[in-house]
Amino acid sequence: MPLRAISVIGGSEVDETASKMAEKVGEEIARRGVVLVCGGLGGAMEAACRGAKKRNGVTVGILPSEDKKDANRFVDIAIPSGFGRGRNFLVALSGDAVIAVGGHAGTLSEMAIAWFSKKPVVALATSGGWAQRLAGDRIDDQRTDSVYSASTPEAAVDFVFRALGWE
Repeated sequence: MPLRAISVIGGSEVDETASKMAEKVGEEIARRGVVLVCGGLGGAMEAACRGAKKRNGVTVGILPSEDKKDANRFVDIAIPSGFGRGRNFLVALSGDAVIAVGGHAGTLSEMAIAWFSKKPVVALATSGGWAQRLAGDRIDDQRTDSVYSASTPEAAVDFVFRALGWE
């Protein structure tokens, strides 16, 4: 059986609030024995990986570049894609679900990719960016559910476990 994985997406530049939220998401994912997948760079991605490493979790960074050295220092498995922003497809599809923290256009694209791939999409409602804008809303009419709006990192991971029947 493949390992369980959750993709954490968010901006490469985040404020302190979003950074702390991403770190807590990472901690919670690792506490539950799930692999954390992200884009492998800084900002929300680095904060989530840092949180996972606090709990001895496993982190995977799918990099836009061709060089493993571009990964943040908390990435265990660096995958250099050479795809630039195209790597967003890999990040969104590698997790069984996606949790968004803040974010800009890249985060929006990852949320949309997960959405049309029928994966659970969770947004931390107070983290700013696209996560805050889409929390509780539908991206389009192709699905009847909404982007789940979580108020805390724990609630975000709880939702993923319920949605995927991992409880």
